[in-house]
Amino acid sequence: MRSNNEWLLLERLRRYGPLSRAQLARDTGLSKPTVSTALATLELAGLTREAGRFAPERGRTAVLYETDPTAGHVLGLDIGRARLRVAVADLSGHIVARRDLPNRGRSANAVADAVVAAAREAIAEAGLPATAVAHTVAGSPGVWDERRRSVRLAASLPGWGRPGLFDRIADGLGTTVTVANDANLAAVGEYTYGAGAGSRLFVYLLVGTGLGLGVVKDGELLTGAHGAAGELGLMRLPDCTTATWNTGTTGSTLEETVSADAVVRTALDLGMRRPLTAEKVFAQARDGEPAAIEAVRQEVDRLGYALAVVAALLDPDVVVLGGGIGRSADLLLRPLEQALHERSPLRPRLEASRLGQDAVLLGAVATALDTARPEVFERRTAPAPARP
Repeated sequence: MRSNNEWLLLERLRRYGPLSRAQLARDTGLSKPTVSTALATLELAGLTREAGRFAPERGRTAVLYETDPTAGHVLGLDIGRARLRVAVADLSGHIVARRDLPNRGRSANAVADAVVAAAREAIAEAGLPATAVAHTVAGSPGVWDERRRSVRLAASLPGWGRPGLFDRIADGLGTTVTVANDANLAAVGEYTYGAGAGSRLFVYLLVGTGLGLGVVKDGELLTGAHGAAGELGLMRLPDCTTATWNTGTTGSTLEETVSADAVVRTALDLGMRRPLTAEKVFAQARDGEPAAIEAVRQEVDRLGYALAVVAALLDPDVVVLGGGIGRSADLLLRPLEQALHERSPLRPRLEASRLGQDAVLLGAVATALDTARPEVFERRTAPAPARP
C-alpha cells in the first residue's frame, strides 16, 4: 500500500507538478500525514525535490514539490538506411544529448558498432556514466522476432536480419534494449508530441527509403498478432507497367513503387539527369521543372492508392505524412486529398508531421520512458537488503 501511494504521488507530480502537500492530498484523496510520509520517502530516494514555495494571500507558505528528472535516463535509437540518430533523455523526456550521423556501415556489424559508438558519445556528452541509462529502445525497419532475437523483413538494411545484432548493441551499451518497428515508433512520437495528439485513431504514414505505417488507437499502439501490423509496403501489386505505375515490374511491392527510390526512377524515366535524389526532384518541382512536376504527380497518384487502402481498413480520423517524402508535404497534401477523395468516400484529415525526421527517435524515447519510470521507482524505493 505504501509503495502504491508513493507511485501515485510521483505520477501526479510528473503530470501536474509542482504541487504542494495539501494539493496532493486533495487531488489523490490521501491524508496529509500519508502524503508527507510518502514525499519524504520519495525525496530520500532522489525521485522528488523541492521546487520552491508558494505564499497565498491568506494562510501559511506552502512548499512545492516536483519530480527529479535526473533520477534516471533513457536512450532512444533510430537506425535507418541513410542515417543513425541517438538521443539521451532524462525522466521528464528532456533531451540532454544527441547524435545524428550518416549511416556509412558496410556490414550489419559495422552499423551496430556505429550505433554503440554514437550512443556512448552522447552519454559522455551528457556527463553520465553508462549505468545511468535505465532502458534503451531502438527503432528499426522490419518486424522484431523475439524468439529469434532478430529483425525480419528489413530489406532496406542488408544483413540486418542476422540474429545477435541487437544483443551486440545491448552488450556494447550495458543496458537492456527493446526493439520496435520504426513506423510504429514514429506513430508513438507523433501521438505523444506532435500532430496525432488527442486523436481517437491515428495513422502515421512513413514514406522515405521504405514505406511503413504506425497505428495508435486511444493512445495504444496496434502491432498485430505477430508484430507486423502496418507493413503496408510488403503488399505486392499485380501489374506495375502502366504509365502511372511504371516504377517497377510486375509483382513489385507497394514500397518499391512509392519510396524515395521510386520517385528518382520515375524522374529519370521522364528525362531528368543524374545525380538525383527525391529531395532534388521535389525541389525542382517547386521551381517549375515539367519532368519533376510529373514525377511528383505520379507519386501523389501512388500514395493516394495507399491512403485509400488505409482509410478503408482503419477509418482513421487523422493520417500524418512523415519520413523523407513527408518533408515535401507542401507539394503533396492538397493533391493527396484530391487523389484520396477520387478513390474513397472516407475523409480522414491529412497532416504533415510536426516532428519531421525526429519522429522515430522521439517515439523511441517516449517508449523507453514508459519502461524506465517504474523501473527507476522500484529500484530507488526498494528496501535495503537485510544484513546477515
